[in-house]
Parts: sequence; C-alpha cells; structure tokens
Amino acid sequence: MKPINVGLLGIGTVGGGTFTVLERNAEEIARRAGRPIQITVVADKNLDLARKVTGGRCRITDDAFAVVGDAEIDIVVELIGGCGVAKELVLKAIDNGKHVVTANKALLANHGNEIFAAAQKVGVTVAFEAAVAGGIPIIKALREGLTANRIEWIAGIINGTTNFILSEMRSKGLPFDEVLKEAQLLGYAEADPTFDVEGIDAAHKLTIMSAIAFGNSMKFDQAYIEGITKLDSTDITYAEQLGYRIKLLGITKRTPEGVELRVHPTLIPAKRLIANVEGAMNAVLVKGDAVGATLYYGKGAGAEPTASAVIADLVDVARMHTADPEHRVPHLAFQPDAIVELPILPISEVITSYYLRMRVEDKPGVLADITRILAEHQISIDAMIQREPDEGEEQADIIMLTHQTREKNIEDAIARIEKLTVIKGGITRLRLEGLL
Repeated sequence: MKPINVGLLGIGTVGGGTFTVLERNAEEIARRAGRPIQITVVADKNLDLARKVTGGRCRITDDAFAVVGDAEIDIVVELIGGCGVAKELVLKAIDNGKHVVTANKALLANHGNEIFAAAQKVGVTVAFEAAVAGGIPIIKALREGLTANRIEWIAGIINGTTNFILSEMRSKGLPFDEVLKEAQLLGYAEADPTFDVEGIDAAHKLTIMSAIAFGNSMKFDQAYIEGITKLDSTDITYAEQLGYRIKLLGITKRTPEGVELRVHPTLIPAKRLIANVEGAMNAVLVKGDAVGATLYYGKGAGAEPTASAVIADLVDVARMHTADPEHRVPHLAFQPDAIVELPILPISEVITSYYLRMRVEDKPGVLADITRILAEHQISIDAMIQREPDEGEEQADIIMLTHQTREKNIEDAIARIEKLTVIKGGITRLRLEGLL
C-alpha cells in the first residue's frame, strides 16, 4: 500500500526523537497502521543539525512553508512551538488539505478553537496527543477510552519541572531558589523557567484536557494560574506532619455553577497514589461517574516519550486517512455542533479546603479570636498544629486545615485575621484537595 508521507517541522529534541523512533520501529508501526509511515522532508533553520539527525535519509530544507505547500506531503508534524509562525504553518497546512500532528500545547490552548474550526471546514484532522503529558496517552483516554462516562473532575501533575522542584524541596528541606538552580543544571528547567514555575505550561495542558472532558471550547484566558515561586519549604514540612504532600496540580471540575479551571500548589493526602509521584514524572487522575477514579502515570517530557505520542497520532491519522470525515473521532471528543460554552468559575467562587499558617503572639485568647472570625465566615477547622515557641521566643506558628468553604469566604476571613494585633506578618494560604 502507498506509504504515508510526513513533513516534519522542527528537528530539535522531540523532532529528533520522532525521526529516530519512527525509523527504529518502522516495521512494527507499519503493521499497526496498515501502511508505511515515512518522513520524507524535514524543515529546520539549523540545516547542519537536520543533516546530522537524518543522516541524509530524507530531504531537508529551511523553508517550512514549502513543506506545508508540498503536494506530496499527507501529514504535517509541527514541533516548532510557540504561537507565532507555528500558527501560520498549521493553518496553512490545513488550508492545503493536510492533516496536522502537533505537540504545541500553547498553540492549542490559545488558538485551538480557530484551528479546529478550520480543520473541520476542510475535513482534515489535527491530532495532539503529545501536547499533554508527553508519553502518557491521556488525550486518547479522555476522548475515546472514557467516552461512556460523564467526567466529573481531572487533577494532574502535568509539569515535570515543578514536580522535580517540589520533590527535592520536600526530601532535602531546601528552599525554592536553590532547588531551581539544581533543576537548571540537570536540564529539567530552562534558563528562563517562567512558563514552568509560574504554572503557565500546566495551565495550557489543563485547558486542553478540560475542553475534551466537558465538551467546552478552549478557555485558557479564563484559567486561574498560581505557580510555586512563593512556596516556602516550611509549609512543605508542616504539610508532611499533617499527612499531606504539596504538588502543583492542574484541576478542572464540573459543578452546577460552571467549570473550575485552576492551577496552583495543592495539599494532597499522602496516602493518595498521585501524592507519591516524585521527580520529573507526570500523573493525571480522572474521575468518571461509571469508571470511578483512574490514574495515568509516566514521563511527561523527553525525546522518545513525547515521540511515542507523536507517532501514535501519525498511526491514527494513517488508519483513517481515507475515512469519511463525518465518522472520525472529533477533536474535542464531542461532535462539533455539540460543543457548549460552559462558564469558567472565577477562583473566588471555587469551593475547597484550605491550609493556613500564621505567626502569632504567644498569649491567651489568640486562638479564640482566630476561630471566632473563621466561624463568622462559616469556616470550620478540620485539624490544627500549634507549635510551642522556641526558648526565649514570644511568637509561635499556628497551622490549621479547614473543611470545605468558598474561596471568597476564606479570603475575607484572612483579611480580618491579619488585622488582629497579635498576628505577625501575613497568613500563608494553600488549597487542599481530598481527591476522592
């Protein structure tokens, strides 16, 4: 049968891994796809790198637009990244009637609605398994494997850099800045780690999963995003003493009022499997009404893990290459005319539990004043640690875990408590999820 011809845009880490794995496992992949899949042209500005990786086994060029216009190319694989030229190339490829495979989560989170509409109009597919959680097949699980379920919520460790940092802070008791430098030396963090440590990368991925889970359009601009840069190792220690681990979670939930879409450091009970995911690994926990909770775990980045997802998409596209577009799996799991506009809840309306740490004067009546203010805001206490002051000290730490309450209630209560003269400095507030 005629081979599927692939044009690869970008031969960096993932592009190189894709070329290598596709060549190494060519026979196995062809048996699964029903026909050979071959990269016939690679576009990259670094022609020397392209020659080195490909070894002259395919055509190379520095003109990506020539590739998306090439009549011989069936599928374009976009591994350039970003939302500038990558968007132009993807839309041009679609306009030329080519299927697209991409690992570009930022592009889809910001412009997915436009891209999927363009693909639907001309009857081509945009596949993006590699855009979320690297080699973990979470997109296929949400879109196909769990299709019988009403998805209730998703909670994911979907950024390996931040998970490595938090794991090291917990195990070694080191501050954030010190561990970040270690992560950069080991290659886990970029020279400019902003997208990772501020939670933006995780929010891109969460936006995509949320849209698939609930049949909503992409709404990245409405996500609540809070990173780990201000997280204190003291709180990681206290959380441990209370039986919790702190992870940067992407959380999306379906509620009667709308959809929660939020990324932030989160306390998780240490007995949960996802709380024990360490290092640079990823894990996604999905709760469906029929299946219950399912956990997906693996490498969320790297040349060959991500290449695994890219090639899985290539195989899917090859299988349905000649199929009627009306009978393909929809991009966002739901039929295009069934995509809805569910509202995204502002963080002030989210209901969850909280961890509070405050520095107080060691004198009678302090705890009574704090608990009275919490009670007036309908906030009840689930657990508490009151640390004895060190010898010669007149201040102590109080750590509280609350039962569930609305975020605006906890914020109002904190504002009032911080005005008490016995409170020294600001109150640290972190969210807590039981993940049941």
